[in-house]
Amino acid sequence: MRFRLPILLVSLAVYLSFGFAALAQLPVSAAKPTGRALPVYLDWKTLKCRPAPTCTITRDGTLPPVFFCDHQVVDALPVAQPCIGFARSSSDIREIDLEGLKKILQRDPKDTRPLLVNFWATWCDPCREEFPDLVKLDADYPAKRLNFVAVSLDDIADIKTAVPKFLKEMNATMPVVLLNVNDPEPAIHAVDEKWDGQLPATFLFDKDGKVVFKHFGRIKPEELRSAIDKQVGTKQ
Repeated sequence: MRFRLPILLVSLAVYLSFGFAALAQLPVSAAKPTGRALPVYLDWKTLKCRPAPTCTITRDGTLPPVFFCDHQVVDALPVAQPCIGFARSSSDIREIDLEGLKKILQRDPKDTRPLLVNFWATWCDPCREEFPDLVKLDADYPAKRLNFVAVSLDDIADIKTAVPKFLKEMNATMPVVLLNVNDPEPAIHAVDEKWDGQLPATFLFDKDGKVVFKHFGRIKPEELRSAIDKQVGTKQ
């Protein structure tokens, strides 16, 4: 009798493993809407999934319970593998020109959030080195408190290749635009007359559009957080 319980447990584990394997083969589209979240075992490496608005990737790297996948909400079963983020599509990255940049910098009187703008590029080593700090900062300051936009200065040809690949590797979820201009000088001066175009460059604007913090080169996270806290306060 003492051996029956371990045998039963092993059999149950094998049965469940086959069940999960079968579920893993089902595409998300096969899960027909029933008015509730459906339990589906998802392959996070291939499906284009992003966290639901109320969910964030947890600090220990595990997956949150609810994701938007192919325009429907699914309740994901726990997975043992670390969270690698969603497969970011190039359609998530919007191309802008000088006027588009000016629209980002122009503050809406009804929007009292500070605006954080980081200029970067995949070919810029200091930009790549600082990006994990920006990803963590984006996770710590939700969009309702901070308007954060990352502006890529990569070549337009990289909008479907190097840029989304890098963002996926970084698990980056902040809004990203790619600035495509023939002459960078007007864009530089539109941001800050004293900026010479050095990358990375980070600017924090208050609700009135005034630059209250700027840093050229890799950011010092604590300095930037202190500047943000002065604008948004420490209350969640």
